[in-house]
Formats: sequence, structure tokens, C-alpha cells
Amino acid sequence: MNHKQFYLTTKIIVFLLLLLPLQSSFGNNPVQEKDKFRFLEMDINQIQQGYKDGTFTVQDVVQAFLDRIKEIDQSGPALHSIILVNPDAVQIAKALDKELKQNKKVRGPLFGIPVIIKDNIDTHDKMPCTAGSRALMNSYPLKDSYVAKQLRAAGAIIIAKSNLSEWANFRGQMSTSGWSGIGGLTKNPYILTRNPCGSSSGSAVAVSANLTTIAIGTETDGSIVCPSQTNGIVGIKPTVGLISRTGVIPISSTQDTPGPMGRTVRDAAICLGALVGVDSADVKTLASPGHFYNDYTQFLKKDELKGKRIGLLKSAYGINYKVDTLMNKAVRYLKSQGVEVVEINEIADPKVDKYENEIMLYEYKDGLNKYFRSLGPNAPVKNINDLIAFNKKDSIELRYYNQLYLEQAAKKGDLNTPEYKQALDSLMKGSREDGIDKVMNENRLDAIMAPTGSPAWQSDLINGDSFQIGTSSPAAQAGYPNITIPMGFVDELPVGISFFGRAWSEPVLIEIAYSYEQGTKYRKAPGFIKE
Repeated sequence: MNHKQFYLTTKIIVFLLLLLPLQSSFGNNPVQEKDKFRFLEMDINQIQQGYKDGTFTVQDVVQAFLDRIKEIDQSGPALHSIILVNPDAVQIAKALDKELKQNKKVRGPLFGIPVIIKDNIDTHDKMPCTAGSRALMNSYPLKDSYVAKQLRAAGAIIIAKSNLSEWANFRGQMSTSGWSGIGGLTKNPYILTRNPCGSSSGSAVAVSANLTTIAIGTETDGSIVCPSQTNGIVGIKPTVGLISRTGVIPISSTQDTPGPMGRTVRDAAICLGALVGVDSADVKTLASPGHFYNDYTQFLKKDELKGKRIGLLKSAYGINYKVDTLMNKAVRYLKSQGVEVVEINEIADPKVDKYENEIMLYEYKDGLNKYFRSLGPNAPVKNINDLIAFNKKDSIELRYYNQLYLEQAAKKGDLNTPEYKQALDSLMKGSREDGIDKVMNENRLDAIMAPTGSPAWQSDLINGDSFQIGTSSPAAQAGYPNITIPMGFVDELPVGISFFGRAWSEPVLIEIAYSYEQGTKYRKAPGFIKE
């Protein structure tokens, strides 16, 4: 070997050695080059400061997020978190830039902020509302949902509709979270073969992967908090009645609620304040005056943990020791900040789960039939029986799992049925008076905490989901608020901690969640790892 060959060989060896640190511990997948997305992890305040400084325009921001959707959702890692991009998004952004230039002020707390909403929330524009179902592929609502109306009034740009577990994961047995007949299977952005949880799967993935600043999800039992924790973001499931459900494809009028999903407690709190209000079309909101705030940022206080009494739900322990380890670390931190932790074993009698299921079936039939009627004479589906018939004929809808819950709901009577009324009374008493309220009163608690769930499992369209831990039910069944935020990682997969409590206790939960977030800061952007 001559000197020239030796020199060239040495350079190659050095170059290869420099590449070694870029190898991921997950097989031979190279860790992605540092994400150069201009607006990576930017929050609402940072984006709006950019508008104020003239650093960029609303159109710049919206176009950048739309380009990123093309780059990593429709291609690249192909996350499949988006069902449809709003074809008018750029035009709306241009109009907001013009408005800002003329008025020299912003119209609301979400001015110029890209928002993605779950595709079971109506928008009166060029985007259909599908619930992920091929039966509603061409279903165009006659008016905006209350949520969409509030977002627009606050200055947000709805840039897309997100994929979801079809029919909000209440269609049949052995479903896979994040799958819909229209959108396919949503991937977890941390490890692409892992599940995003559901049913607000696409909303959570879009926020985590920086395809949007904020997203809106909906929850009946776990559908905001589970995907939020599995995708390393903040999710707020508010008190039922704090945000109107008008124009949201329903499951249960007792438990359904929309809620904000963001990368920070601050962003989620800002969005929450924009969504609240009384809607005469949703009777649950009539109880909210005196309980809601248009600005929840007043509760973002860093040092509000001292003196708080928080219940620790011990029944969530002993299922996954890795999650237990993270939870114990969270407890130690909270104690170090002056929190008094009180161990509690159970919140409600397990029999309430049976009542919840009965109520959901009755209200599902009633709610779906009412929703289909709201679509007018051109509704592609007229009632729940039409939907069942469509699915039987379709080549995709029943390929992976059945529609047992739809079929069971279709056989139920109306909401005057004694069985329904008895189940509803039993659920309310068991989950509230003899549940959360009783536990909190007896122990003088400000909140209850628990691990939100376990690390994401492998997606499996044949066998369906593989849940280990879920603590959403106590708050969901009572219709009470629940906030989840990141509390650490198991390998490369995020895990969340939930804080929940009495009706209308969003302010104190936001104080606790924000203080914990600011003291720990576990959030980190995903790396789109191929396992």
C-alpha cells in the first residue's frame, strides 16, 4: 500500500468511526439527524411573539406545518395521523396576516395558531366529518361545531382533521387503537411499530410530532389522556359541560367531552380558555357559569405544590414495575416540594363499570341517530341500522374487527327505559357521591394522582390492543376533570402521570400539573425510530 492509499484508507476509517455514535440502541436504525424544522417545539407565546416582531407571518407558519405534514405524515415515517388537510388553510392564514396588518392587534388567544381537530368534530367548510368511517367519507356538516366556532373566533387556523380510532373506538371487539377505515393505522412517533393509543390518536401524534401547535381530542373514557401519555404530551379532559359537545359525533352524552392537547400545560390551558362557554344546544353547559374561565393562564403558578394533599391511587401499582419506578420518582419529587401524599386503594365500586357500559350503549344509539338527522336530507347514513348495514357490505370496514357495540346499541330502547335510568342513577352515585367526592372529602384531598398508563404496545391489527394500565375511568365515569402530563420514559417510550379531582376543579389541577411540569420537564420530541 502506498502513502496515498494509506492516507485515503485512514480517512475512511476515521469517517466510519465518527458514524458509530449515530447508531441507535434499537437495532441498526440510525438516529435521525437533528430535526431542523423551524418551528420545532415552539409554543403559542413564541409563535405569537414572532408575529409581533415581524420575524414571520401567519402564512409562513401555516405553510411550514403543511409542508411538514407532507414530509413526515404522508411520506417519510408516514405517521398517518392526518385524514385530510384543510384546502383553505393558506388562504385563511393570508386573511389573518391582512387583519393583523390593518388592526395592529390580534383577535383572540389563539391568533395565528395552527390547530388540528379530531375527525369526529364538525367543521362547515371543505372538509367532511367522518369519524374515520367510510360510511361518512362524503359527509359535509351543515354548520360548524361549537368547538370549531370557538377556535375560529379565537383566531386559530384549523389546518387539518386528524385520524382516530374509528367511531371513537366504540364499534366492536378487538379493535386496534389509531385504526380507521379511511385513515388506516396511525403510528406512534417515538417507535413507529408501537401503538398511539386512542381514540384521539391522530390528535396526539400530530402534536407530539410537531405537525401542529395544538390539537383537539374527545374523550368518553380515556380517549384524550391515554393517547396524550403514550405520545408524550399534555392532555386535558375537562369536566363534562365545560366545553360544548354540539357538532361532535357522540358516544355518551353523560361522559363525552372535547378537550385540548398540547406539548405544554401552558398551551393546553390557553386553548381550554378559548373553548369554554355556555351553549344552549348542549344542556350540560348550562351548569358551567361561575365555573369556567376564559383565561386559565392565571393558574400557571410554579410554586403551588407546597401544602397540597394529593391522593395516590395504589391500585394502579404492581402491574408494570417500570411504570411503578417512574411513579415512585414522581411521588418523591412531589413530596420534596411540600406535597402531602395520601395513599388510597380504590375510588369506586367496580360495579360502576357495568353501569357505564349500559349507559354508553343506550346513549350511543340515541346520540348517533340524532347526529345523523343533523346532517339533513342528504345525510349518507340515516340511522344506526343503516350504518350497520353499510359496514356489512363494505370491503374494508369489518376486515380486522367486528361491530358488536353498534349492534348491541341498535337493540336498546330509548332514554326513558327504566333499565337506562337505573344504570344512570347508579353510575352517578357510585362514581361521584360514593366515589371521587367521598374519597376526596374523607381524606381532605386537593387532587388524586395515578400513572396514566403504560408504555405503548406493539400495534397488532389481528389481535387488537394490549392495555396494561388505565386510570381514566374514575374521572370519566363521574364526568370530572383529568389532566395528564409526561412523567418520564421507559426506554424511548413516554409515560404520563394523571391528576384528577372534583367537578370544575380545572384551576387546581392546572396549578399542580404546571408546577410538576416546570420542575421536571420530561417532554422531548420523538425520534421516529424503527424498532
